[in-house]
Amino acid sequence: MNRPHEDGARGWPPPLEALCVALDTPDLEGARRLVAVLAPRVGWFKVGLTLFARHGRDAVEVVRSSGRSLFLDLKCHDIPEQIAGAVASARDLGARLVTVHAAGGRAMLQAAVASRGPGMRIVAVTVLTSLDGPGFARVWPGEDPGSVVARWTDLAVEAGADGVVLSPREVAAARGRVPPGFFLVVPGLRGPGDDAGDQARTGTPAQAYADGADLLVLGRSVTRAGDPVAALERVLEGS
Repeated sequence: MNRPHEDGARGWPPPLEALCVALDTPDLEGARRLVAVLAPRVGWFKVGLTLFARHGRDAVEVVRSSGRSLFLDLKCHDIPEQIAGAVASARDLGARLVTVHAAGGRAMLQAAVASRGPGMRIVAVTVLTSLDGPGFARVWPGEDPGSVVARWTDLAVEAGADGVVLSPREVAAARGRVPPGFFLVVPGLRGPGDDAGDQARTGTPAQAYADGADLLVLGRSVTRAGDPVAALERVLEGS
């Protein structure tokens, strides 16, 4: 993938490999329709907990049959042995990107890294984009999201993970503290006028990409639109 943030030239719109659509639906046929119309326009599809818990391998096959890359977003968080097994299973499903929680600690992250397959990335989830304000303070009293994301990003680097998941608001700071090639995955993206829903720390796709994001995860703004293709085109136009 072109990495223009390393040489200073980041044009918009981004390449296909920087775009991912989140299939966060329990409806397998609906996911299949989204994949059919959006596959020519993005490089990745994300299968998360809702779709995977209901349809498992069938959901995976919808993405794999499209020829696009599979992002399996299960946010694994368990003891190292269980995480090693989960990542091995995801590897066998053909996932190219798998999420684990940074809160699991260094040994858990290292177990995930040791079990990944060729061409597969392990990315550590930092602070959920739904957490801010009082909700964040109940979990991390006396801290702010930026400092927690920074600390867990450092932990992910030390453990050998390939990247982190973080909100649009922390991308620029994270890019400045990680080594070249470290993969920044950014959900919580909204266009001007879009409903934030349950997301608290949001930003625009164009700004996140300019700040150094590697993978822009586009969800409800595209998938719940009456015309998902037109909605995606509006994102790529920067509006």
